[in-house]
Amino acid sequence: MKKFSFRATLLQMLVLILTAFNLLRAWTALAWRDTLNEFSAQPSSTILMVSGAVWVLCGIVLLWGIWQRKAWAEKLLLGASAGYSLWYWTERLVWQNPHPNWLFAVIVNLAIIVFILFSKKSLTREAYERNFENPKVD
Repeated sequence: MKKFSFRATLLQMLVLILTAFNLLRAWTALAWRDTLNEFSAQPSSTILMVSGAVWVLCGIVLLWGIWQRKAWAEKLLLGASAGYSLWYWTERLVWQNPHPNWLFAVIVNLAIIVFILFSKKSLTREAYERNFENPKVD
């Protein structure tokens, strides 16, 4: 199996880290739901658990698509990154009060989006090269 480029490897690590973070988030919301509900934590433990599970499933599918060099992984990556950024900022602005370090969060979010936009070309090229070098025989 051909090795991934450095950018594609970093991209996989980013997806893996965010998937692990959301798995931990969903598990913690499930394990501590009584305590979170007792103190009326916002968002509720159900929202934390469901959102964490959704992002874990999305991350697993995305990782599998990248590892298998699927052509659709690029589109899913763009959609997932836009959706995750939207969810992050919605959760931050609606439920988190006060909004500490907002400038740092904006800079990190923009840097990650720029990195994803530049790295997606690497994924497309690798999927194309795989299909071109190993055509299916009917």
